[in-house]
Amino acid sequence: MTTPEFIRQIRASAGHQLLLLPGVTAIVFDDLGRVLLGRRSDTGQWAVVGGIAEPGEQPAETAVREVYEETAVRCVAERVVLVQMTGQITYPNGDVCQFQDITFRCRATGGEARANDHESLEVAWFEVDALPPLDPFGLERIQRALRDEPTWFEAPAELTGLAE
Repeated sequence: MTTPEFIRQIRASAGHQLLLLPGVTAIVFDDLGRVLLGRRSDTGQWAVVGGIAEPGEQPAETAVREVYEETAVRCVAERVVLVQMTGQITYPNGDVCQFQDITFRCRATGGEARANDHESLEVAWFEVDALPPLDPFGLERIQRALRDEPTWFEAPAELTGLAE
């Protein structure tokens, strides 16, 4: 994932301390019901498409922009699938981040799937019953995007009976 300039500026003064960042994930389906995935250049693993919102950018705009930047596929965001705080991530350089992820179900509207920037080694459409190995983050989001359900979020502990 390329670090946006505004985050590099924050890191210049904040150092490696924890930053809470606005993350967006796009689960893109084509007219055949296949899902769009990219094989990441940093890990070599297949993953769903996502990125960080720019200042002033609406989350749905981020989803559409990231899909095009990474895959050359045009899409529209159809609905919010889930909203979730991810766990903390410590990058090899020592930077610590946590993402507030908003995942969108998107529909492809044009373009030819290809690696469109340096973040992906390759890009491809996959049948949902024939996915390559994916981490739990991606699998959960694809499964939830396939369901016609309300937006998922983790309920506060006081609503689930887990509060002390």
